[in-house]
Amino acid sequence: MFEGVFSALITPFTNGRFDRQAFTRLVEYQIQQGISGVVPCGTTGESATLTHDEHKEVIQFCVELVNGRVPVIAGTGSNATQESIALTRFAKEVGADGALLITPYYNKPTQEGLYQHYKAVATAVDIPIVLYNVPGRTAVDMGADTVARLAETANIVAVKEATANLERASIIHKKCGDSIALISGDDATFLPFLAVGGRGVISVSANIATAAMVALWKAWLRGDWATAHARHQDLLDLNGLLFCETSPIPIKAAAEMLGLSGPELRLPLTPLSPEHRQPLRQAMEALNLFELS
Repeated sequence: MFEGVFSALITPFTNGRFDRQAFTRLVEYQIQQGISGVVPCGTTGESATLTHDEHKEVIQFCVELVNGRVPVIAGTGSNATQESIALTRFAKEVGADGALLITPYYNKPTQEGLYQHYKAVATAVDIPIVLYNVPGRTAVDMGADTVARLAETANIVAVKEATANLERASIIHKKCGDSIALISGDDATFLPFLAVGGRGVISVSANIATAAMVALWKAWLRGDWATAHARHQDLLDLNGLLFCETSPIPIKAAAEMLGLSGPELRLPLTPLSPEHRQPLRQAMEALNLFELS
């Protein structure tokens, strides 16, 4: 159901408030360059510091703005199952095409707890659900066996595996086959991820390097391995620098450089360190991003 290059959208702020004009520029820029779909209110969208009202506002505005041109997968995860159900139900009501649910953070559920959490949301809300495993953020790692169990639920359609662990991805694909779409959550390993059964990426880099990420995906689809590898190499420096500090710090700085949004973050995140700005700009220049914006 979901495949290709999806962007993990940043949430622009101006004077502490959601900046709808900047968000519009960002989304339109990506659609014009061929994005497969967008993901508001994920980790990159600073969902952890959005109020519930803001979270709903961003999802609804995104759905209305996109207006069916590409799929919208709304971030609706929480470490409280009932809260996640409520957010997921709202996303469905306003017309989102799917929901991305992070593994519950801080309370560190067991594998059985993870299964019951996702199963409860999928049972409560009939919307396509994307599992999201990112142990570096949540301190809990969802195993391949748990993913395979959840893949038996009809509306759990994909997993965003953000570990950069190609062995893990291979095992999930072996256990699940086509019953669940394997989506990368790590830009730097997008190409090798495709080689072990991946069907796409939910990408930080795609906020600004949309065309390059899409070109890699399309080259892979048509079997043009040389071009796919070339685009992979082109993107390596940028993909590394966008994680030189905690994401979304660098991607917000990059979006500001391109005039797509301001650099404003919410504490406890702080602006990009001065020593990282010039290398980031140079990596963007190498991809001709300033000519595209």
